[in-house]
Parts: sequence; structure tokens; C-alpha cells
Amino acid sequence: MAIASAWGIDLGNRALKAIKLVREGDQFRIDDFEIIEHEQVLSVAGDNRESLQKTALANFVERHQTRGSAVGVSVGGQSSFARFIKLPPVEPKKIPEIVRFEAIQQIPFPLDDVEWSYQLFIEKDSPDVEVGIFAMRKELVNRHIGMFTDLGLNVQVVQMHPLAIYNGMYYDDHITQTTMFMDSGAENTDLIIADRQTVWLRTLPIGGNNFTETLAKSFKLSFAKAEELKRNAATSKYAKQIFQAMRPVFADLVAEIQRSIGFYASVHREARIQRILALGSTFQLPGLQKYLQQNLQLPVEKLDAFKSLPPTDAKMAANLSENVVTLAGAYGLAMQALGEAKIGSSLLPERIRRAKMWQEKTKWFAAAAAAMILGAISVGTVYTFNNYSYDQKQNARATYQTTLRTARDYATKWKTQVESVSDTDRQTITNMRALADYHGMWLEFLSQVLTALPNQTIAQLKATPRPRRDVISIQSIQSQYLSDMTDPLALDADFASFVSREGIGSGAAAGPLFRPPFTGRLPLDPANAAAEPAPTQRGFLVTIRGSTPRPDKAGKDCVSKILVSKLQAMTADQQIKNHKLYYVVKAELIGSGPRITAKSEAGGAAAIGAHARMSARGNAAAADPNADTVDADILAGQAGAGAGAGAGSVRFDPSQNMLTTDKDGKPLFDPYEDRNFPGESIENDTVFTVLAAVILDPAPTVKTDKTEGQ
Repeated sequence: MAIASAWGIDLGNRALKAIKLVREGDQFRIDDFEIIEHEQVLSVAGDNRESLQKTALANFVERHQTRGSAVGVSVGGQSSFARFIKLPPVEPKKIPEIVRFEAIQQIPFPLDDVEWSYQLFIEKDSPDVEVGIFAMRKELVNRHIGMFTDLGLNVQVVQMHPLAIYNGMYYDDHITQTTMFMDSGAENTDLIIADRQTVWLRTLPIGGNNFTETLAKSFKLSFAKAEELKRNAATSKYAKQIFQAMRPVFADLVAEIQRSIGFYASVHREARIQRILALGSTFQLPGLQKYLQQNLQLPVEKLDAFKSLPPTDAKMAANLSENVVTLAGAYGLAMQALGEAKIGSSLLPERIRRAKMWQEKTKWFAAAAAAMILGAISVGTVYTFNNYSYDQKQNARATYQTTLRTARDYATKWKTQVESVSDTDRQTITNMRALADYHGMWLEFLSQVLTALPNQTIAQLKATPRPRRDVISIQSIQSQYLSDMTDPLALDADFASFVSREGIGSGAAAGPLFRPPFTGRLPLDPANAAAEPAPTQRGFLVTIRGSTPRPDKAGKDCVSKILVSKLQAMTADQQIKNHKLYYVVKAELIGSGPRITAKSEAGGAAAIGAHARMSARGNAAAADPNADTVDADILAGQAGAGAGAGAGSVRFDPSQNMLTTDKDGKPLFDPYEDRNFPGESIENDTVFTVLAAVILDPAPTVKTDKTEGQ
């Protein structure tokens, strides 16, 4: 039975936005809508965030009739996970199995800890199948849904906010060509690039609050007063000064959009974005639409209406027209709750789905009970008939007993004659299945390392002088797998001697970063499988190289405080608590120092040679013990050639093994930061090397009682 009406509720950072759709024949009509602003923007509300959300929901339920309507709710793109993957050619019945395998590989959490779903994208007359995998941690989903269900709302759909926008715009036929939907809210900006068959998402950490914070800082105002100034910028006599103050945020937003468009074009080479459709409350800011159109060289249009029929109340219809740009997410949620969505995936927990299924079937239980009563009336007649039939089938029962005895004999022979001699085959099968163990270990480790680094916006970094920025840039991560970690962890071992050189492994079994450890055994002679000892305390030596703009001792302290301490915090007990298959037993800052500068031709060669010898530390056991001398000679030759061509000074970057001056002695700047920090020299940055010992299969720490034996 089709659902007659549905609410879509977008509980945003600045306001609750809701819209109600009802069926009218083959069309939909907007029957009601609501926008309830929070007393305070949630991003600055602190511990009051959830209280403000509940207050807005309670006010909404009090003002509107929700009984009998399905409800669709959204979750933020920044707190959820989305990946789009092309599947290999397989039979349709095997697609769910392949998708589950890809979900295990892509989602950075165990599947038991997340709510996840997927959506297939299949182009007509094309063999390619693309799948979108969407996930969110269960605790976040349950906490979010709880605010709605506690008020009696019939939640049927939980959808990511960007996908809700896609569903609404797809139904309204806004995707006749490749289009970017840009939904700019208070905290983030969602970019949705779509054509009729595929969709691509990215969430930018720039929103309306960035403009407000810039005004608060420029004019020394509170956040609330800066927000009011921003909203009234168009009519303010200080409009020119206001827009000038917000210009850096405009520039950052354009730079991030250009970067996203470039990445999309590199992946979808045949696609070209034709237009941008602007959505969200931030686009009520005067001048933003024009600025984007001028700098992106693409037509930028604001959403002005929905395809569904307008409200019958003229005043409500006029109010809806003024606020339509902020309601696209709620519109798409209501559309999906009515069953009219291109992407039908939902993050609604399985337990709620089951409860709703049983609730829908309750009306059939009464009919079943009536049928049971009618059946009981005929039991006497059926009983008499069955007794007669039983007596007539005595011969058939005797045949059945003979067949049963034969089957039991065969089962006994299987256990005694066949199953006992197939141990080696079972061991081989076990070993083959073990090849998939630890498939997600490196993804989790890298995630822990990267989340330990500071996360600041470009605007925040620019506001801080380079030597005082708490920033860590990682240039390379190398691993060495050791089946026995005894040597590097010994008390008298020189831990630094186990560091990996760039491109050269210095351990017993060095290899690329993503080399998977094998937990099973595949002996050449299966008969001797049981005699092979299992490895003890196996793991990886991980070498991390990078740089920080902080110079000298401040750079060393920055790396130790931010990166090394976070690695050391990955103890066995902590990792077991987080369900990880590895832990860090040891992490040290092996070396750090400034980027090298030499002011003469000979001095440049000497400095380069000194770095080359320094980079060879701990590699005495490498295949080429004279590698540092060779590097020094080659790089010294390069430095001499540069100086001979007229270089006034020579600079060398040890983190990248490259000179940082051109042939005329002009400085070269950081290639990774030149776009955002033009003209900043990296000469005084600190480069570093961190070595960590990562052990597999953590065991909990055994705590002994000090009074034991007394």
C-alpha cells in the first residue's frame, strides 16, 4: 500500500527545516513546511547542542500534525561515510557478496559497529556497474534517531544529507546535464556532482560560520552580533567593509571548489560540469552567487521552486517561495519516505526495520487466530481419518526404517574411514581462508596516524606565522615486516639502526607499506604442517618521514608532542578496547633537523654530502654499505653544476632528496603549499624521522597483586 503523506526533517546546525508532501493522484503537493531557528548556532553551543535540537523538535511536534505520516530524517555528510566503486563483471546474484567484501575493505570500522547500505548505479546498454557504499557508526545513528522516536515520530528513512538533496533534485528533473549542486550550510558545504546515472560527493569544511567568525575577528564583535551583521550586510552602510572582510573566506571556498572540480574531471574524463545550482542558507548572503560565477566561469543559479504542487494556502506558498533555497534536503527526505527516490538506500537500524515489519503484520494475527478456531472444530474428523490412513501405510513405514538404517551406516563409515584422514586438507583450507586476515589493518593504522595530526583550515594557518604553526606534513611512510621483533625491541638494541632508508628496506623482511601479514601456514609438505612453530611477537617497523614549519627545538617538541605521543598511546590495552589487531610497543623520534643551507659552491656540496651521510644512519647492514658516499658524490656534483651556472647559494631539502634553488640561485618554495602560502620559504622548516614498532595480535596486560605470596 502506497504511503499517503510524509515529512522530511533536516535538523541542521542553524535551524530545523521540515516539509510535508501528500499524494494527489500521480502528483505530490507540499501540504505544510516549517523552519525553526535554534536560539544559538549549534557549532558554538557546546554541551547545549543536543538540548537545542530536542527543543526545536519538541516545538515542531507541538505545532504540526505528524500522526499517520512517515518521516525521513537526515544525517550530516561530514559524520557519515560514502564511497563509489566500479564492480568487476560478475553474475547479478553474486553482487551482494562482492559489495559486502568491498564494504569490509572500504569502511574504516568493523561492519558490526556501523549501519551501512548500498546503491547500484547501472547505465543502460553498459556492462559497467558502479556501487555506492554508505555507512555511519551505530552509536551516532541511534543517538540521532532517538531524538525523533522519543517524540513518537514514525521514522522510516535515515539518509545522508547530500543524497537527500540528490533525490529531491533528481525527481524535479534538475539533472538533465552534468550539474553540481552546492549546498552551503552553517558548518559545511556539500558538493554533489551528478548526471542521470551517477553521483559524486564531497563535503567541504567551509560554511556560513566561517564568514561570521571572520567578521567577529575583523570588527571585534561577539559571534551573535557578527551573525546579525552578516545577515544585514546588504542594507548596512558598512557593506563595502563587510564584504572586504569576508573576501578571504570567499577565496578559500572558490579554491576548494576548483580543486574538487579538477579531481572529478580527472576521474570522469568524459564528463564536463555545465552549471551549478546553489542551495542552503549561506546563499542568502548577498554577493556570494555573483562571486562564484565570476571566479568559477560557470553559470550559478539559485533554486527558486519545487516541481511538486504548492500549498493551497496563498500566504504559506509565498513564504515557501522565499525559503525554498534552504529546504532542498527536507524535500528529498520526504520524497524518499514516499518511495519516490532514485537512491533508496537507508541507514535505518535493522532492529527498527524488524519492529516496523512486525507492527504492520499485527493486523493479520487476528485473522490467523480465527482460522485456528475454525481448524480446531474439524480436528475430530481429521483425527479419525488420519488414524485410518496410518494403518493403511504400514509397509511404507517398514521401507523407510530400512533406508534410515542404511543412511546411519554410511554416516558412521564417513566419520571412521574418511573424515579422520582429511586433516591436512582441512588445514590447507584454513590456511587459504587466513589469507584474508588483517586486510583492513593498514587502513586503520593510517587512519589513526592521520587523525592524530592537527586539523586546521587554510584561514587559521594563514593567521599564524609559519614558525609558530603546529602543522605536521608526512612525506613518506615505509614498513618492514619482521616475523620476530625480538632484535629491535631488545633492551640493548640501537633502535635507530632499524630505520628504513627511502626506497631501501633495512630489516629482515622489508617491503612496501601495504604488504599483508599471513597468519596461516602453507607448507610445501602438508604432512609436516603441524610441526611448524607459529611466529611469536611478529609485526612491523614503520618509518615515518615528514616536516613541520616549526624550526629547531620547537619543531622537535611539536613532533614529539603531537605525533610520537599519539603513537605511544596506542597501547595493547587501548587497542584491544578499540577492537584493533595491532598496537605500538615503541615509538621514538629518531632524528630531526633544519633544512640545509650553504652559501657557496663548495659549501653546498659539503652540506649535501653531510645530509647524504646522515640519511644513511642505521643502514650499515644494507645491501650497499657505501650508498651514502655515492649519494654524496652525485648530489655534490649536482650542487657544483648549479653553482657553476651562476648560483649564488645552494639549498638542499633532505625530506625530498632534492635541491631547493634553481640554476640562478632563486629559492624554490614548498610544492605542496605554494598554492595556499605563496612566497613562504621552507628553508627553516624542521624535517624529522619517527620510528615505531607495531606488534600484531595484542594481548591484554596481566596485572599482578602486590600482596600475592605474602
